[in-house]
Amino acid sequence: MKVHPNKPLSRAAALLIAAVLLLAVLAAPASAATSPAAYSGVTPKYIFLFIGDGMSYPQVTATADYLGKLAYGDEKVSDKHLPFMEFPVNGTATTFDSTSLCPDSASTATAMSTGHKTHSGVINMDETKTTTYTTITEQLKAQLGYKVGVVSSVSIDHATPAAFYAHQPTRSNYYEIGVELVNSGFEYFGGGGFLSPTGKNKDQTDLLQLAADNGYAVLQTKEEIQNFSGDKLLAVNPVLDASMALPYSINKELAMQGLTLAEYTQKGIDVLMNDTGFFMMVEGGKIDWACHANDAAATIADVVALSDAVDVAVAFAAQHPDETLILVTGDHETGGLTIGFAATGYSTYFDKISAQTISYDEFDKTVAELKSSSASFETAMAAVKANYGLLLPTDEGAEANPGMTLTAYEVDRLRQAYGTILQSKSTSDFSEAENVLYGTYNPFSVTVTHILNNKAGLAFTSYSHTGLPVPVFAQGTGEEVFEGYYDDTDIYNRLQLLTGVK
Repeated sequence: MKVHPNKPLSRAAALLIAAVLLLAVLAAPASAATSPAAYSGVTPKYIFLFIGDGMSYPQVTATADYLGKLAYGDEKVSDKHLPFMEFPVNGTATTFDSTSLCPDSASTATAMSTGHKTHSGVINMDETKTTTYTTITEQLKAQLGYKVGVVSSVSIDHATPAAFYAHQPTRSNYYEIGVELVNSGFEYFGGGGFLSPTGKNKDQTDLLQLAADNGYAVLQTKEEIQNFSGDKLLAVNPVLDASMALPYSINKELAMQGLTLAEYTQKGIDVLMNDTGFFMMVEGGKIDWACHANDAAATIADVVALSDAVDVAVAFAAQHPDETLILVTGDHETGGLTIGFAATGYSTYFDKISAQTISYDEFDKTVAELKSSSASFETAMAAVKANYGLLLPTDEGAEANPGMTLTAYEVDRLRQAYGTILQSKSTSDFSEAENVLYGTYNPFSVTVTHILNNKAGLAFTSYSHTGLPVPVFAQGTGEEVFEGYYDDTDIYNRLQLLTGVK
């Protein structure tokens, strides 16, 4: 369209030009304006990328606030920073994908691993599901000779770990993802097991056997894993839940029967250490699951577990100060966690969270037993008292502990939720009101956690992912390039810049 320099634009022409400009902005790479143009420093030899799945500012802050309350009590209002919060460089990354402002783990991990946006549910492929993207791990191994490790507290074929070694049109291709794992040539995999070890029809060669055939030591006991001294390891936690994941850290006795995320990180260092270099991705995957279930106590415990794993890397970096880079971030936020609740106003009481001793899924087992025996509401509330510290007004000690005593409104909510349990109602048959109240979770269990969260001054707004940006904490060689506000694809772009891979 030709425009006369002195003639005012018509409304239609102005709108057309504005639309063209907007499309140009939307079509431009999200990181184009923020990626550093060059890096002249030392290439980091040892790179750690820690990903708290579902972890954004609310999860990190809530954990620090909780620890501050435990440390200082009523002496002062203060948080107690997790060590990685003290890293010298803090950045912020947006997380939207090609599908949504509230993305999933497959697309966001793809963004970090390859520098490309894609649809939710897709792993390292484009939106048409016909073009595959090369990952930073593949490039580092092929071009620089780095060894590679992938660790997760959930199944090792889940979306986030898979995005560092697999390329699939859907994250649910678990067997195919597992085959890519055993064929990757990467030296170390640790944590959860396989969701589909023999394929959808259970007629394929077991992935553990394929891994062994490809030279991996496949170890599944705590002692064997800790004592391993070879150079190619698939370490499957000896204690796994039904989803082939590690137990929640809040379930201490169960969790300690296996390895912690910190122990898997240390074993990764043992296996990967060499003079050329290595890259290790460590995912705290159950942060996300706890937030989906709106379980604040389990969330906080698994954020602490991830922080403990970061501490292992920090100790390693102290021995290799000029060669190590450590990044801590999230892939997206889950649950819409917020600090503050309507009924607590400007106050918080985070010490109440410590009264919870097990995760929601462990309590679900207790609820199932109560249901099978048609136990009374009062019997069910005795289990609530034992595991969450919440008291009925008639309980002994209620008068002396009003902060943990249920109000009439809260008792009614619990009675309603327990009644729903006894009806054996499927979540697919929930009314709109029940869907808002319970999501797809056990109505009684999730109502208990909601009430405890709220008494502490915490709340969730969703059972799904949200669109919040995530923090990026950086320490070590090249840390400075991770400062600023940028897109999650820039995590890959900046790693590429630091290492020179193409």
